[in-house]
Amino acid sequence: MPRLINQEFRLLPLNLAMLASLTPPDIEVSIVDEGVEKINFDEQVDLVGVSCTTTVVPRAYEIAAEYRKRGTKVILGGTHPTLIPQEAIKHSDSVCIGEAEGSWGEIIADFKKDKLKEFYRNDGYCSLKSLLTPRRDLFDTTRYLPIDGVQTSRGCPFACDFCAVTAMFGHEYRLRPVEDVLAEIETLKHKHIFFYDDNIVGNPKYSKELFRALIPYNKRWIGQASTTVIRDPELLKLLAKSGCKGLFVGFESLSEKNLKSSLKKHNNPEQFKDVAKKLHDHGIAISGAFVFGLDDDDSSVFERTLEFAMDAELDIAQFNWLTPYPGTPMYDRLRSENRLIDNEWWLTGSGEGEVVFHPKKMSADELKEGSRWVRKNFFSTSSILKRFFGKSRLSLKRLSLFDLFLYTKFNLGYRTQYAND
Repeated sequence: MPRLINQEFRLLPLNLAMLASLTPPDIEVSIVDEGVEKINFDEQVDLVGVSCTTTVVPRAYEIAAEYRKRGTKVILGGTHPTLIPQEAIKHSDSVCIGEAEGSWGEIIADFKKDKLKEFYRNDGYCSLKSLLTPRRDLFDTTRYLPIDGVQTSRGCPFACDFCAVTAMFGHEYRLRPVEDVLAEIETLKHKHIFFYDDNIVGNPKYSKELFRALIPYNKRWIGQASTTVIRDPELLKLLAKSGCKGLFVGFESLSEKNLKSSLKKHNNPEQFKDVAKKLHDHGIAISGAFVFGLDDDDSSVFERTLEFAMDAELDIAQFNWLTPYPGTPMYDRLRSENRLIDNEWWLTGSGEGEVVFHPKKMSADELKEGSRWVRKNFFSTSSILKRFFGKSRLSLKRLSLFDLFLYTKFNLGYRTQYAND
């Protein structure tokens, strides 16, 4: 699995662990995560599977080419090959389109018969009932943060036009039975959990059932949630009681016009400070996400967003310029408007630290430099200390040493990552 992310954030890649669990027991499986180790291309293997997103697809194609040069069959899968399978097949022997459950067994069987097809695709989306336990035993867990990853749902009913989640996992939430989630949690060795769900509160009824069931386990966990999380007082209380210590929240933009045009209509900028306050009041830290370069953004967006992030005392934040990923409505629209700098920017490496489209109300350079200015100021030493000792921290005063470690590590980690952009 190719990875080009900052090494401060080493979470065990759950997708590969789950894929390994689908592999028949008579087959020896090894996993290489380039985030923590180098690939030994000279190791004798029969079949290679490479999972990749658009950001790292050039490296995925390099890996595939190196193995195929040695006569080894290669299967490409993940978000990017799912969205652009006709491109991916040019660099591989087969493409696994969509979720591997339901097709991985067929791929292995066809490989054994030397009859691999070019494309494998499920009819519809898989059920999340009775999922196999991910093969975490195949990893050297000392190389990752002491946090276990768990998934309880897939899919999203929202249709944000810059997001590829629904294209990959569908427009409806599919939920794992709570008893299955608990059975997996009982096998975990760490006290801390990261829930990989795109929105852990997407189905409030299910979420409440899950959170109630988590309380006796005395776990601490972090996850991802929409801003709608504050609309249900009971849900907020159960979040805190179940051990939630942090949520990644997609604010995206302070412009209502931007949010509406991006179809992120469930976000209301007038409620954003309330979102931060209520989560902090319940002892939950916040990692806020913002996207710069949407059509209503001019050069004033940077100062306004930084001011909000500081006033709301966000614990961590991501400030990224818009990247139009293939397979999304945003990409299709910008391409039709001739606003992409390169239609296949992911193949040229333009997506690594570069703006790949023409913004409406500023230049590409203004967008890039403005984003960097916000990052530099938000992750300055004075900002990190100011946010840590702010009023909202009174709600988080029961932080453990591990929570303090995460706050420091992630703030300094983002500062290092952004300094290298």
